[in-house]
Amino acid sequence: MAGILYLCATPIGNLEDITYRVVRTLEEADLIAAEDTRHSIKLLNHLGIKTPMTSYHEYNKIDKAKYLVEKLKEGTNIALITDAGTPGISDPGEELVRQCHEAGIPVTSLPGPAACITALTMSGLPTRRFCFEAFLPAEKSDKKERQRILEELKNETRTIILYEAPHHLKRTLADLFEAMGDRDITICRELTKKFESAWRTTFKEALAVYETEEPKGECVIVIRGRSVQEMEEEARQSWEAVSLEEHMEHYMSQGMDKKEAMKAVAKDRGVSKRDVYQGLHGNKNRSELSGSRI
Repeated sequence: MAGILYLCATPIGNLEDITYRVVRTLEEADLIAAEDTRHSIKLLNHLGIKTPMTSYHEYNKIDKAKYLVEKLKEGTNIALITDAGTPGISDPGEELVRQCHEAGIPVTSLPGPAACITALTMSGLPTRRFCFEAFLPAEKSDKKERQRILEELKNETRTIILYEAPHHLKRTLADLFEAMGDRDITICRELTKKFESAWRTTFKEALAVYETEEPKGECVIVIRGRSVQEMEEEARQSWEAVSLEEHMEHYMSQGMDKKEAMKAVAKDRGVSKRDVYQGLHGNKNRSELSGSRI
């Protein structure tokens, strides 16, 4: 009978933020796979847990996942932990889970801390709809991919959550400002730790402050999404430079009939179909009158 892979969420700072269920699972598992055994041993010693550990990290995630899957097939119960937070969120746990599913190995996740959710809920920004981007690709090694993602985020209407290290924070804020314009943001630092803070600010204000101050501590950046109303207004303004006739032709050339095209034009311009109809016929009448004078 196959073993079970347990995804065990561990504290992101404060060691009290661990559930009874996670502690019990770490004690009862046959093996703990840890992102950094030197880091995780401190937590296990604090909890008095003696379960054997093995390393599972970004640089061995493919081959080590194959090894762990074989152990699971033999009936070994394995608890996966990351350096901090929930395994599989912006860490190599994703690969192990994928291989387990392909091999038919049961996987269960034990809820607990996640820096992205912790920051979102304390940010003061909308929480109903959000997207998580984790770390942006490094500018030096993958500049094209970084620019592609920034371009995508520019028109994202949901609240955006990103992770960033303190020594990259200024560069990332500058890139986000350039791509998105100024936005309301919250920079959360040192979550659940002694010097935890959530700074409600804007890109422009934060960059001004960091001209003279060096960022400290691991950061989560929470960004207000783009206003739908603002995007609709921009779209309407872009159509104002196009004549009604050209606008109609744009849709009719795509196979729409006149009625459908008129409806689409009215929506683009934020007016009624009647206004479009009168505008088109008014233009036609003026054209005919002008022709009769020639």
